[in-house]
Amino acid sequence: MADVVCIGAHPDDVEIGMGGTVAGMTAQGLDVVIVDLTDGEPTPCGTHERRMAEAVRAADILGASRRTLSQPNRYLFDTVEARTELAEVLRELRPRVLFVPYPEDAHPDHVAAASIARAGRFYAKFTKTDMAGEPHYPARVYHYMAVHMRLVREPSFVVDISQTLDTKLTALGCYGSQFNANERNRGIIPMMEDAAHMWGTLIGVSAGEPFFAQEPIGIRSVTDLV
Repeated sequence: MADVVCIGAHPDDVEIGMGGTVAGMTAQGLDVVIVDLTDGEPTPCGTHERRMAEAVRAADILGASRRTLSQPNRYLFDTVEARTELAEVLRELRPRVLFVPYPEDAHPDHVAAASIARAGRFYAKFTKTDMAGEPHYPARVYHYMAVHMRLVREPSFVVDISQTLDTKLTALGCYGSQFNANERNRGIIPMMEDAAHMWGTLIGVSAGEPFFAQEPIGIRSVTDLV
């Protein structure tokens, strides 16, 4: 069982897009599971074993647990098989809230992951099916942004991560094969820090992470607003 499931195409996607928010949720006692659709390999400086070890360390730092599914990196497509594999995990974990990739991106895997996540959510509620587990439909789904395009979109809400930004950056630092060994990517972590400060200025705090909703968002009290 989990309160929240965060879905990514690759290990490090969730950390990039919403690592501070994950750290904040787990600090509040929520059970958060990160589900990577692929192992993220091959990459120029990584191996399956190294990437899995990095992913486990990063999740531990955020206070979350992690699952890695069997879909192929670089060739991720929205198929019945991919939807079903994810749906069975959702039927097992039974989260109330899903966080999924932003659907617009240059990376085809990220676009496919957004589609698989939305469809997997729907598949998870099927009754007459051979899928394992009991039907379950997560109540809410939100998109986080970890994209390869230079996009600025109006967020539905921004989460204050002023207290957890350092935790996010530490978790990202676990991915040495991606952000240290690969010289072309060494500027990504500082870029993520700058982006967090930019989003934070929009809500009057030090650091933030943006999220996007396709449905209206309800709140119980205006005191919940920053």
